Amino acid sequence: MRIATFNCNSVRSRIPIITKWLDENKPDMLALQEIKVVTEDFPHEPFNEIGYVCSVQGQKRYAGVAILSKKKPDRMIPGFNDGDETEFPRLMTCKFGPVWLINTYVPQGRDIEHEQFQYKLAWFRRFKKFMQDNFTKRQKVVWVGDFNVAPDPIDVHDSKRIMGHVDHNPQVTEALENVREWGFFDLFRKFHPDEPGHYTYFDYRVITALDRNTGWRVDHIYTTNSLAGKSTDCFIDRKPRAMEKPSDHTFLVADFDL
Repeated sequence: MRIATFNCNSVRSRIPIITKWLDENKPDMLALQEIKVVTEDFPHEPFNEIGYVCSVQGQKRYAGVAILSKKKPDRMIPGFNDGDETEFPRLMTCKFGPVWLINTYVPQGRDIEHEQFQYKLAWFRRFKKFMQDNFTKRQKVVWVGDFNVAPDPIDVHDSKRIMGHVDHNPQVTEALENVREWGFFDLFRKFHPDEPGHYTYFDYRVITALDRNTGWRVDHIYTTNSLAGKSTDCFIDRKPRAMEKPSDHTFLVADFDL
């Protein structure tokens, strides 16, 4: 089984990149974030034509998540499953056989002093409650997406300079760690422990970011231990970031022997 995640930063703008990547890499599921389109306007056809079903929770202008899969999910849980629909465009969960795939686009936070940063910290607390209320650690759960957190110094190209950013500071790292303690394993670090220089995001404003590898690892694949033990690889595919009209993020991929 292959699962991938990609913040596409507008799905309609990235159709050539996504369809090419799907055709070449053939994941069973691809989670997309920041699709930036309302649900009813999602471009199903290009993905249906190459064998993928689209499960979508969209929103106009920003946010929005989708899961493209070879098989229709057995079940879908919208948002936090608590009656509050405000987070639908940031969180969706689909069940495929014994595997639960949770796709998230975590709030960015804007600025440490902004109320949106406190909202980001609260979002992680709410997500942990979602896990406690709906799942057990024994289940096969994969949590993927743009977490908007580079948790460790090796997850950014210059931690000393960047420290204090809303995506790289002790408060947000602690918030993510608090969720991870529920029972999640950072799958990328299973295969690349203590290795710097691996990034999923390269800022558009830094023209040479990809060439100089000045990036951030803010996109993640976390799993429960039952799936971590079945994983055979987890890697970042940088090539799509170098394509014409790319997203500022690239693909993160995990393989499992199930």
